[in-house]
Amino acid sequence: MNSLALEDYLVFLVYFLFVALYGFWIYQKKKSKVADSKDYFLAEGSLTWWAIGASLIASNISAEQFIGMSGSGFQMGLAIATYEWMAAFTLIIVAVFFIPVYLKNKIFTMPQFLGQRYNETVAMIMAVFWLLLYIVVNLSSILFLGALAVSSISGIDFTVCMIGLAIFAIIITLGGMKVIGYTDVIQVFFLILGGLATTYLALELVASHYGETGVVKGFSLLTTQANEHFHMIFTKDNPNYIDLPGLSVLIGGMWIVNLSYWGCNQYITQRALGADLKTARAGLLFAAVLKLFMPLIVVVPGIAAYLLYKEDVFSGEMFVDGKLMADRAYPVLLNLLPTGLKGLSFAALTAAVVASLAGKANSIATIFALDIYKKAFKKDVSEKSLVKVGKIVIVVSLLLAVVISPFLGIEKGGFQYIQEYTGFVSPGIFAMFVLGFFWKKTTSNAALFATIGGFILSVIFKVLPNFVDLEFLYQFGFAVPVNGVFEIPFIDRMGFVFVICVIGMAIISIYETNRGLVTKGLEIDSSMFKPDPKFTVGALLVIGIIVALYSVYW
Repeated sequence: MNSLALEDYLVFLVYFLFVALYGFWIYQKKKSKVADSKDYFLAEGSLTWWAIGASLIASNISAEQFIGMSGSGFQMGLAIATYEWMAAFTLIIVAVFFIPVYLKNKIFTMPQFLGQRYNETVAMIMAVFWLLLYIVVNLSSILFLGALAVSSISGIDFTVCMIGLAIFAIIITLGGMKVIGYTDVIQVFFLILGGLATTYLALELVASHYGETGVVKGFSLLTTQANEHFHMIFTKDNPNYIDLPGLSVLIGGMWIVNLSYWGCNQYITQRALGADLKTARAGLLFAAVLKLFMPLIVVVPGIAAYLLYKEDVFSGEMFVDGKLMADRAYPVLLNLLPTGLKGLSFAALTAAVVASLAGKANSIATIFALDIYKKAFKKDVSEKSLVKVGKIVIVVSLLLAVVISPFLGIEKGGFQYIQEYTGFVSPGIFAMFVLGFFWKKTTSNAALFATIGGFILSVIFKVLPNFVDLEFLYQFGFAVPVNGVFEIPFIDRMGFVFVICVIGMAIISIYETNRGLVTKGLEIDSSMFKPDPKFTVGALLVIGIIVALYSVYW
């Protein structure tokens, strides 16, 4: 039944009050200090490693994962977990190589990095671009998918859910990054606890269906009865190869997906930019550890729903207008939860959505206040006024998301579609960042080529199969038939575009520097990339676990 009992509402109320009151307490504690813009937007020097790690996960995990990734688990199985496990590996790389560059050069926003490394024109163009992307695409889609999920579980009107989530996010976000960072610790607690409750139920249902009991037995039955859903690397004849093209998830475009998201994304890196290097690295490592467990919460329930659907335990609930909808897997499971546990899982889903909304809104405010308003409108703005501008932007951006989100038309979207859309811009941006980091000759025009040219190339590769027969790429695994047309998997497209962008940037940069153009390199020395022994041990353990998981579920 799509409704909540009184006990469920009480559990949710406890969660809401706990988060709101804790956030208010944190806000009151810091209110006695003179809050400058860096303190408000970045919580400079005040977030602990565990707060940074928890905030990273809370900001990353949203309805996109709970609903979309569970739906992908239903459709293609454990292979979708590559986004989580490769992210754990990526977080270690970001901690070792990216964060030291940002902190050494006192970089607090991504447009600031572009202005410092290239020029203010590149920085302003990208600041406006990121602002539009974050509001129109990310913030709006998070709000829409979140409201859709919450509404389908609780039976509360969709519009009411959307407005309620937006207001809750505003309450958290107005307190600044310090409040977001520390309340995210609670959000992650509810997120994991509620997520595990759903996984527990799903595995118990599997066990009981086969006359057994216990989650261990349920997981064992799941791996044997749905064995086809426990392979990480797809072959070309797999119908899901277009989404996860074989080894490309290990040695190809998946690295572009993750490195651009975790290393070049204001929304994510902002959590670590206010800390010292040791604390930032420890926080990123903690996030990597948490990432290892995420598939248990967001993928396994989807696989369990697939097996239960196949065994006809439930079937009608998975259909919308006569069409099987994989993204219904998680809501269907949640509606089977007993009273109380359903409220806990409802709180977990709400926590995931609100934390993501708060993190995204704070990043929007940071970019607008520090990189647009202060530079283009009022260069001598006071710290107090800058924080005030940030708060206004938070409210306005979430109101815009409420207005925009119903028109996005993504109710039949899901995790893979969101990844593909983001992939149109990620390769060029990542090329611009990575060459800007480590090659001093990279020029501003080369950076513009990567961002603008990268997007154009992505579009060309997307539509190319409609005009050119790409069957010759099939033997290499770079094209598969989809509705009679050989298409390039979007992860491979990202890899191709990235390589072309790097080559193009190299040619432009060499040409311009040979003609006497002087570039602005960043301050870098090899010692800053050397992690401490504790981090190294932890990183090696995480990498070892990832290797073991791929070995077992290859």
